[in-house]
Amino acid sequence: MLLQLAYLASAALFIVGLKRMQSPVTARRGNALASGGMLVAVLATLFLHDLLSPWMVVLGLLLGGGIGAVLARQVEMTAMPELVAVFNGFGGLASALVALAEVAQYAGDSAILSGSEQAAGIGAGTAVTIALSVLIGMVTCSGSFVAYGKLSGRLGGNPVQFMGMRTATIGVLGGALVFAVVFILGAGATDWLMIPSIALLALAALALGILLVVPIGGADMPVVVALLNSYSGLAAAATGFVIDNIALIVSGTLVGAAGFILTVIMCEAMNRSLQNVLLGGFGGEEAGATGVAAEAPEDRTVNETSPDDTAILTSYAEQVIIVPGYGLAVAQAQHQVRELADLLEERGVTVKYAIHPVAGRMPGHMNVLLAEANVPYDQLFEMEEINAEFAQTDVALVVGANDVVNPAARTDEGSPIYGMPILDVDEAETVVVMKRSLSPGYSGVPNELFYQSNTRMLFGDAKDSADAIVSEVKALS
Repeated sequence: MLLQLAYLASAALFIVGLKRMQSPVTARRGNALASGGMLVAVLATLFLHDLLSPWMVVLGLLLGGGIGAVLARQVEMTAMPELVAVFNGFGGLASALVALAEVAQYAGDSAILSGSEQAAGIGAGTAVTIALSVLIGMVTCSGSFVAYGKLSGRLGGNPVQFMGMRTATIGVLGGALVFAVVFILGAGATDWLMIPSIALLALAALALGILLVVPIGGADMPVVVALLNSYSGLAAAATGFVIDNIALIVSGTLVGAAGFILTVIMCEAMNRSLQNVLLGGFGGEEAGATGVAAEAPEDRTVNETSPDDTAILTSYAEQVIIVPGYGLAVAQAQHQVRELADLLEERGVTVKYAIHPVAGRMPGHMNVLLAEANVPYDQLFEMEEINAEFAQTDVALVVGANDVVNPAARTDEGSPIYGMPILDVDEAETVVVMKRSLSPGYSGVPNELFYQSNTRMLFGDAKDSADAIVSEVKALS
């Protein structure tokens, strides 16, 4: 009875926490509530089932909590997408290992008992959930670590493909399904067939995860991370059925559903289908070259500007909309941009922030960065809320954003990003783009915004440029 009440309390905390994560204002509290729910579920399971001694429970909490605290404090905001990918990977691995442990426990019982005694067999329903947990968990594990490698630059952001890759992927998937069927049919009856089949299923799933993610380009990594998050939840839910744990079923289902909904939202924000994301191999590494002459086409001209001109332009504007992108995260310029916004507001300028759903490398990346700099939540506006205001805006200040402000998505039907909803910054009276170079974003598509007559390019590191603008604005006072 106590265990069920504890699971009910944890489920309520999961649901309320997830609900509060819908808004930046309540997201931190929601995260704390959901974390508290998981803590309640873990402690209730360990103590009420008497699985571990108290000192081992305390040791585990200290060790796991200590690692989490260190990661939370030391990992830079630019590396947060990689950290999320790692969390997804470990979540999938943990689910698969618990399911494999159930098989190992049955095999151990079978080896110990002899004669007329028979170990309790694995039922057909349990065998199905074990197979699903191992398949989804291992795919999530290997796929997430490949995503981590792409996001961190260790594997490169470009799609990796080879001749016959899709045939190989289908073959590995088919093999995994065969191993799963063999395991289900042999579960509880023939140990010599059950153990090898589940082991081969785990190996095939690991290979499948790699083959599914390596051909996907860096531009689609935010979608992949959201999808893998959904997979990790589904694996946890399947494992919950394996060990008959209500809290795991509830939390896994919530994560799986929320992750899939987020994946769909991300695909819609990019005007692409999930199938196209998984099979398209779209986008790659963003070029890191600096300098204008080496990159500007011969028939195109670029209007450059300086920090002092930008300071004058923004200081005497009525409204400035700041558009953050991944370049802001790389430069860690959020604090300088916030300081600039504060100075402009002191001069009577209306300052707003326009947030694109896929800006950065994970959902909500820009919101988290700006929250770190204590940017007021009421200044953050989603794309649908802010787009109509660009036409009445004096200055749109683009800080490190690229594909999400590329007018080619509206005008060039032959472009890979055509149809993707973008922030209409080009409709502002003046656009200032703070960027290191003219290099394209992860889509690999040249940005038409850079060459428009109302665009001014401020080349350099975003943090240094913002610092220089801040100094010039102060000098005007």
